Amino acid sequence: MQWRRCLLLFGLVGHRSLRLGLDAPVETYLPGLVRGNGIDRRNITVRQVLQHTSGLPDYLKGDVPPRYYEPRELLDTALRFKADFAPGDRFKYSNTNYIVAGLIIQRVSGRPIAAEIDRRIIKHIGLRHTYFPAPGDTTIREPHPKGYYRDTPDAPLRDVTETDPSFGWAAGQMISTNSDLNQFFSELLHGDLLRPAQLAEMKKTVPAENLGPSAAYGLGLVSRPLPCGGGRYWGHGGSFPGYETRGGVTEDGSAAADIAVTTQPSDPTAMTHVEGLVEAALCR
Repeated sequence: MQWRRCLLLFGLVGHRSLRLGLDAPVETYLPGLVRGNGIDRRNITVRQVLQHTSGLPDYLKGDVPPRYYEPRELLDTALRFKADFAPGDRFKYSNTNYIVAGLIIQRVSGRPIAAEIDRRIIKHIGLRHTYFPAPGDTTIREPHPKGYYRDTPDAPLRDVTETDPSFGWAAGQMISTNSDLNQFFSELLHGDLLRPAQLAEMKKTVPAENLGPSAAYGLGLVSRPLPCGGGRYWGHGGSFPGYETRGGVTEDGSAAADIAVTTQPSDPTAMTHVEGLVEAALCR
């Protein structure tokens, strides 16, 4: 069984029983929390957070050494930096957006995000090998490949398999498998997880060319064209020290492919090759 840490994007904000306004300001749900140099918290909406058009700086710009982190620590690290741009100006991926989304979910639901993901998604669609590690848990429950990382292209590889994943929190603390990810994205795109109107909102995109030619970003979903002329596919990749994942599912959810790489490549063209393998699998 292949295991790896991954970014499992979720439709919690649009879930049937969790009522949030996509175009409501973040300030509505987290009053006074998201503030800083050039950060216009009253004009940053939930939609912009999920679509990465908020302008919030990425907390990974700061020094985030491996250890346990509370979500507020990650947010506070990000807010030491100036806003990247005005809300809604353009797309730029920032892990801080998912930290904010996770805090909103906890504030509105009154429950830990791990409990909400488990109840509303993992158990709801029967994912058998996906979980949100408990605080301080650096192990992986089932048989898994080791993950390796190097600080520079010429540095030796280091085994980073057992790492406290809390520095990813809502942006990437999940542990899952290829099969579970395929099931998640298939059921999401097939309409088994969200109502049609909510899924339609997730699929409203903005241009995201820095993610690839003709790429577009919705609410936690990336859309790319299939090279075989079969329309577009949807999904989301993930990065964590020692692990990279790329995958997607066809428009109707009928075909899915997910690939994990367990040595963090220093050459970005390596992941372009992996994305090509995903597209070739979906075209077949």
